[in-house]
Amino acid sequence: HDYFAFLAFIEQCADNDAPFQTMREKLRDEKKNATCLGFGPRFLHSTGQAYKGGPDTGVFLVVTCEHQDVLEIPGHKLSFDAVERAQALGDFTVLNERGRRALRVHLKEVNAGLQALRTAFEEALE
Repeated sequence: HDYFAFLAFIEQCADNDAPFQTMREKLRDEKKNATCLGFGPRFLHSTGQAYKGGPDTGVFLVVTCEHQDVLEIPGHKLSFDAVERAQALGDFTVLNERGRRALRVHLKEVNAGLQALRTAFEEALE
């Protein structure tokens, strides 16, 4: 009765959504597991709280990436991508501290990385 959650700290767009949806559907159809997908950091204030504080029934894949365009925060030393990365690593750390089953994958290049992740995920299901 466990579920699998993709926690993607990458741009939410159709090109990035499609590989995750393919993986979700394959897992659902082949293993009969419930699945969900959240793009971070937006999910952190809703379902993210349940992942860390709810019952230990989730399996989590946290996906982070190298951002091509770095957008500085005016008047601060950090960029938006650094803040997003800190949020992703913080979430992953808490999942681990709570004994959740979690793995983090970092993509150097999003498009190629998502395709490689999809291939590896599908091979793992076989």
